[in-house]
Amino acid sequence: MTNHGLEDLLAEAAFDRSHAAFARQVNQAGAQEYGLILKYDGASVYWWLRGRRPEQPVPELIAMILAARLHRQVNVTELGFTGRDREQDGLLFPTTVPEAVETVATLWRRFGRRGRPTTSASFVTAAAIEAGWRWHFDPPDSTVAHATGHRVTGQDVEALRGCFDQFLELDRRHGGGHARTFLADFLSRDVAPMLRGSYTDPIGRELFAVAAELTGMVGFMSYDISEQGAAQRAFIQALRLSKASGDRTYGAHILANLATQAVFLNLPGEAVRLSRAATEGAGRWPVPAVSARLLSSQATAYAIAGDLRGFRTTIGQAEHALNRSNGTGPSWARYFGPAHLAGSAMRSLLDLGRPEEALTFHHQVMDLAPGNVRTRALHTALTATAHAQAGRIDAAAHLALEALGLAHRIRSERVHARIMLLAATLAPYRPVPEVTMFLEQVAVPN
Repeated sequence: MTNHGLEDLLAEAAFDRSHAAFARQVNQAGAQEYGLILKYDGASVYWWLRGRRPEQPVPELIAMILAARLHRQVNVTELGFTGRDREQDGLLFPTTVPEAVETVATLWRRFGRRGRPTTSASFVTAAAIEAGWRWHFDPPDSTVAHATGHRVTGQDVEALRGCFDQFLELDRRHGGGHARTFLADFLSRDVAPMLRGSYTDPIGRELFAVAAELTGMVGFMSYDISEQGAAQRAFIQALRLSKASGDRTYGAHILANLATQAVFLNLPGEAVRLSRAATEGAGRWPVPAVSARLLSSQATAYAIAGDLRGFRTTIGQAEHALNRSNGTGPSWARYFGPAHLAGSAMRSLLDLGRPEEALTFHHQVMDLAPGNVRTRALHTALTATAHAQAGRIDAAAHLALEALGLAHRIRSERVHARIMLLAATLAPYRPVPEVTMFLEQVAVPN
């Protein structure tokens, strides 16, 4: 197909008969603006005109060159790089640091569009596996220093960490649907200019680390509201930013989140592969809290795959690691405590058809701090499901009403999905008054 948008702009700028000269200008702009070594030629322009889309930041460079030539603003959207390739935005693991910056900035802008869906695309298994492979085996970035733009300092990075803590609190109390747009707006407005600013390599590594954590939070919020394609794209870009930061443990955490997505989507093979890549990629000696979180993810993957032995081995290792953690570790891992591990074990044992054994964790799963409203709702519904599957209907119905009351306070599709699974489990026991009350409130028909 012909890219008429780019074709018309090249003709207007008198580049229609000098594709090679235009390609040279793109190469020069890449070197000047981003320090990239680009090797485009006339053939490259030919393929752009036939529908091929260059990776970021090349579209931005093309728009800049054409704007200078035409003495007017040229928006990237005018270049014709749209259509089916748009669905690939964020799925690819950027090769260079400048590509990573521009790719994630584009993704943040899309997430921040109020009242509009970020993407209707689904979870793409091959993209998750490739991103994990690239994160693990691509060579490290020799430097992330950047010499143009506003100067970024260590104080700026610390301020971002404070913002991370505030958004994390909002997410846990109110669910992913509450603050994701606000977070995406903050990333576009405040963090993207910092990534394009001026910083040394050490400050840059710290900046990329906190940007990765914030992007990972966007991904988890998207996962929580069941926008699985959006979540995957955010996780992949968080993985790339974490690689630039040099923090392997956070990258492993993001891979574990992708594995958790695969569990949620009932993709057992992919869940096992991603969770194993996370534990193996974290390095030999991650701090105990991180190790416990990664092993817990691997245990749930084994469970959904029907591997009881693998589940028992890894959940035992996770418990041992958590016992050694003493509440220490990076801020993004400190949330993971005995209640979260117990929730993973309970959910896994239900997947393995062992509700009585799952109920042995029913006290631990509720030992949560007051701010963990979403987790309390998830665990209450999970415990009710375990009681129902074990035939303890009165206890299940009582907890079901409690879980429903918690669910009304938060915006989380994961909680809604667990409530609906509980409703399906309790539906055969409608004659029990509390069951009837619960089913009527969730509008389950007779």
